[in-house]
Amino acid sequence: MSNTGKPINLALQGGGAHGAFSWGVLDYLLEDGRLHIAGVSGTSAGAMNAVALADGYTRGGPDGAREALDRFWRDMSGSVKNSPLQRTPMDRITGNWGLENNPFYHFMNALTGIASPYQLNPMNINPLRDLVAESIDFEMVRKCTAFQLFVSATNVETGRVRVFSREEMTVDMVMASACLPQMYQAVEIDGIPYWDGGYMGNPALFPLYGKTGTDDIVVIQINPIERKGAPRTAQEIQNRLNEISFNSSLLKELRAINFVDRLIDQGKLSTDEYRPVKVHLIENEALLNPMGASSKMNVEWAFLTRLRDIGRDTAKAWLDSSFDRIGTQSTVDLFKMFQGIGAEHQG
Repeated sequence: MSNTGKPINLALQGGGAHGAFSWGVLDYLLEDGRLHIAGVSGTSAGAMNAVALADGYTRGGPDGAREALDRFWRDMSGSVKNSPLQRTPMDRITGNWGLENNPFYHFMNALTGIASPYQLNPMNINPLRDLVAESIDFEMVRKCTAFQLFVSATNVETGRVRVFSREEMTVDMVMASACLPQMYQAVEIDGIPYWDGGYMGNPALFPLYGKTGTDDIVVIQINPIERKGAPRTAQEIQNRLNEISFNSSLLKELRAINFVDRLIDQGKLSTDEYRPVKVHLIENEALLNPMGASSKMNVEWAFLTRLRDIGRDTAKAWLDSSFDRIGTQSTVDLFKMFQGIGAEHQG
């Protein structure tokens, strides 16, 4: 990715194994070279992609970043080869990537509903933390000057978002960003407990405003905003609740951007003090939605590479169709997105 390319900020959502879709998007953008990353904000799996990107970029530029991302996801897959959380033989035959037919998946869901990680794992053993610490060189992350880097977590005590910057980044900050409270004990940093950043910023966009030299934000979305029909089963209801909660903060920020941009367009805010934010979205709900929530726990290499390839193809199609507008206008119609929920009364 050339420094002479069009500058963009990247906003990387969390979503478990579906973060491999974002890996694919990053892999293509780095290979293509028409864009220059000026800033990255990530949450949960998005935070892991972000630090792998920074680690590799410091070592070897775009090619180094691509290698680091590939290595991280290979390590992720290799670490759970003997896990009971695997697809059933019938799922493999039918091509179902989800784990909803695995009895252990339902056992774990039921168990976390009645016992906390403090009861189930009093020693706070976390193999994921060990994997991230071994796969990512955080000294290289902190040395990365190619772009700004921000990782979000949720302060358990205040309910507010906490944004960690590149200069201070540690493995604990990334694990705080990925700390699902049903599965892991809260991660304490300087005596303050943190949970998954997705509750308050998935990802947070505001750290990118005015910090990176560009007003273009590209959101790589892996959590579906819309899903037709009402869920029927208990698991479907819980999954949809999670999707809604993990998208709520992002939608609020996008709505605020839409509100300010419309005031600027109407001449009610001065461009001397306010700059319109140009929003772009890379997503593939048509292919990701049918995979279901349980597939976010599937880190089988064949599945991760499938998601990577979908991400690469999606990024190519988006960049080919949107490149000319980057730097000049949004490629997402935020007003249309929020029509019907009061957007017409804004401003």
